[in-house]
Amino acid sequence: MADSSQTLIERFLLSGAEFEQRLRAVRSAQWTWPTPCTEWNVRQLVNHVVRGNLNYVGLLDGGTGAEFLRSRDADALGTDAVGAYVRSLQLCAEAFAAPGALNRVLDYPLGKLTGERALGVKLTDITMHTWDLARAVGADEHLHSGLVAWISDHLDEIYAGLPETPADVNTSHRFFAAPGAAPAAHESVQDRLLRRMGRTPGAIAERG
Repeated sequence: MADSSQTLIERFLLSGAEFEQRLRAVRSAQWTWPTPCTEWNVRQLVNHVVRGNLNYVGLLDGGTGAEFLRSRDADALGTDAVGAYVRSLQLCAEAFAAPGALNRVLDYPLGKLTGERALGVKLTDITMHTWDLARAVGADEHLHSGLVAWISDHLDEIYAGLPETPADVNTSHRFFAAPGAAPAAHESVQDRLLRRMGRTPGAIAERG
């Protein structure tokens, strides 16, 4: 990844702002609705993102991959999901922006990663879950084209050498959805990326 540290953090904050935009559109009745991540409803999906932000802060503070996994599903939303999300995003950005953070080797659950690559994983995760949240609640599914292009160009590099990757059907898929059907030649860059990340873009079935 050839970005400067500041540019990479700006991309992360942009991905975070995109998620926040959809999060603020969630209505009270929608928190229990299903999402494309079939193990999570809307609240659980949002909690995953918030808890993830906090767990990356933990890794940057010297935490272990085991600690990351133990707290992965713990509630981080309380009674103010939007507020919890905004605070977690800021904490995560500040942790990655600290001097030397992107060069630090972190004990990521799937293997040792530099802070730079971990931030690439994190902004990819938030961007994909932005689409998941939008699909779940009927918000705008169009992702930021610059983020889509950057992730598409760097996906293999971000996950290189890890025992699991969302872009390779031949690895385990404990943490990431397996890639979907091969994209058609006419599909957009976004739809091609979504399929690589195990999503199914296209028509939305009516809610029963």
